Amino acid sequence: MEDQTGQVDLDELALRAAAGDSAAIEDLLAAIQPRVRRICGRMLLHPQDAEEATQDALLLVATKIHTFGGRSRFTTWLHAVASNSARSTYRSLKRRASEHAVDELPVYADPRTTSVIAGSRLDLLDALEVLAASSPDQAEALVLRDVQELDYNEIARLLDTPLGTIKARIHHARQAIRPLLRVQD
Repeated sequence: MEDQTGQVDLDELALRAAAGDSAAIEDLLAAIQPRVRRICGRMLLHPQDAEEATQDALLLVATKIHTFGGRSRFTTWLHAVASNSARSTYRSLKRRASEHAVDELPVYADPRTTSVIAGSRLDLLDALEVLAASSPDQAEALVLRDVQELDYNEIARLLDTPLGTIKARIHHARQAIRPLLRVQD
């Protein structure tokens, strides 16, 4: 279903998919894949990692679409699903890396550990994991605001939480992770 500008109406498509329309689910997944890839790519610099998170997020959308109730815009819900998928992929990669003994230096540099940009993203993801262990609500709000760049009102609608509470969570989350982030010279 397209609106007057020729764009797919994701909210309408998502509601049809949530109601069990299998054709709508297929159309929805095709329409959102580029957006999900961008969201995951913001958090995971390495393309293969972002692709893994993208596929996991699309699978989650397909299996959890029935939980989308239309209280917020579909894209707001999608940002949360994709962000959580990227964070989950990062945790999995970290766990896998710690399970493998490093007997020799890698032949090729790994951009996830050598790039200044990747390093700062890894620092942020590490800091978010620490924060999520003690304050998952704060971590979620911070990711939606500072990583996914949703506005405060969208976050409040998505999380079904008062706007003031969202602002406070983000403020406290920023204070909590600041000392955990390495200062770049």
